[in-house]
Amino acid sequence: MMLPHRHALAIWMLIGLSVAGWSPLAAQTAPRTDPPTRPERTDFRETSSYADVMAFVGLAAERSPKIHLTTFGYSFEGRPLPLVVIGDVAGPDPRAVRESGKTRVFVLANIHAGEVSGKEATLMLIRALAAGAHDDWLDSLVLLIAPIYNADGNERVRLTNRPGQYGPIGGMGQRANAQDLDLNRDNMKLESPEARSLVSALRRWDPHVLLDLHTTNGTRRSYHLLYAPPLHPNTDSAIVQQLRSDWLPAVTRRIKETSGWDFYYYGNVPFRAGSAERGWYTFDHRPRFTTNYVGLRNRFAILSEAYAYASFPERVASTLRFVEEVVEYAHRNASLIGAIVAAADSTDLTGSELALRATVQRGDSVEILLGEVAEERHPYTGRTMYRRVDVVHRERMPDFGSFRGTEVVRVPTAYVVPGDLTSVLALLDAHGVKRRPLARSMQATVDRFVIDSTSVAGREYQGHAERTLYGRYEHVELDVPASAVLVPVAQPLARLIVALLEPRSDDGLVNWNVLDEVLDGAQHYPILRVPTR
Repeated sequence: MMLPHRHALAIWMLIGLSVAGWSPLAAQTAPRTDPPTRPERTDFRETSSYADVMAFVGLAAERSPKIHLTTFGYSFEGRPLPLVVIGDVAGPDPRAVRESGKTRVFVLANIHAGEVSGKEATLMLIRALAAGAHDDWLDSLVLLIAPIYNADGNERVRLTNRPGQYGPIGGMGQRANAQDLDLNRDNMKLESPEARSLVSALRRWDPHVLLDLHTTNGTRRSYHLLYAPPLHPNTDSAIVQQLRSDWLPAVTRRIKETSGWDFYYYGNVPFRAGSAERGWYTFDHRPRFTTNYVGLRNRFAILSEAYAYASFPERVASTLRFVEEVVEYAHRNASLIGAIVAAADSTDLTGSELALRATVQRGDSVEILLGEVAEERHPYTGRTMYRRVDVVHRERMPDFGSFRGTEVVRVPTAYVVPGDLTSVLALLDAHGVKRRPLARSMQATVDRFVIDSTSVAGREYQGHAERTLYGRYEHVELDVPASAVLVPVAQPLARLIVALLEPRSDDGLVNWNVLDEVLDGAQHYPILRVPTR
């Protein structure tokens, strides 16, 4: 197995794990900076608790005037969610950070609390920065690091969470939060305090870039880490182009050169015979997923997925290296990133076409590095764990890594929301959508959606029976009351507005049952469109 070379921020080296037990093999470490993380204290048997994280980031803030500790909200059980602000700024206040004029990079870890490599990697990064590493980053950047987003799930440690994953053998937290909600599916409906806290942070600190850190299992492969840009087809094309044509390829090349690891776009090969054409398939385009949601907010977003069957130390190391190189690229291209975001925000989408529903599209043939795993027994539960082995099987197959719209809509001038739909208005406010009351009642020609039929999913998902409407728009002249609210589309969140309010959107208010009370038995969708002239 190829070991990573010494790196300025990689202050420890790869620790092997023995087949017979969990003792480290051939540990080659650079001098360790204090304080050690909990994994480092326990030979990577254990992961950090909430108290460990809070103590660690508190000490880092005490040690460096460039590190500021604040919170960006609360968990369901009332735990403050820490945010570490790193930069040449007066403090962590959102206004001070924004007015610095620097490009802002938000690193989000532990959204799924069994996927802990991101949490530990961000702590190591904070420690290194507190010691003065990469001070040049702060010439052009402010870093915003949230190391333990799913704080409640983190505390629900069990040895049997994340079955099959190769450590930590002392257990890890659970995927869901304390409400039993998946926070990486809650970005549109905002039913958890955590998701509302995150969206509030995106509004207040307004980062240009979000990096979302995960761990994944799936297809046996050789890659140590997989990544993805925003996948919704409505994402600003310049953002997607910059990520796919330069940013992610540059990071991949750099990590291969310095660490010998292969990283690639997220994907899996269908595992059921006959289920789909053999190929490399990405996940889902819908904005319920954090990086897709952030893309619809006109911001750069990058998903990081360490390999669950690599050893715990390897997962932390590969995640840390990925974060370092992503941030290094942002540092070198800060002005360009800011310009692309500003251009996306200023684009008027009125009259253009946006996708309401999408499907994965077949791309060119690519070479995929498949791999193998060995089975081992968890020393305390006896259950099977899978360990990545250093074997590569190269196979060419079609790439299914992007999406195309299957149903599109012409973007209207505005939407008209009845004033008594208070839950809709509250959700728009939470997302940061601009709206204004109608000054007076008026007669207007609008588009009204006529409901032909509706379907409801037979199986509950995240506490919801997802709903789909079928029908068509008609031009009608109506008396619009003064109590109605106008949502203009000529604003930065236009892509998100369409995804939320269109009746045929595959991840909007209809899908998540926000309008069920008014839709049951209704002939028309209650939200109207002001058509373009």
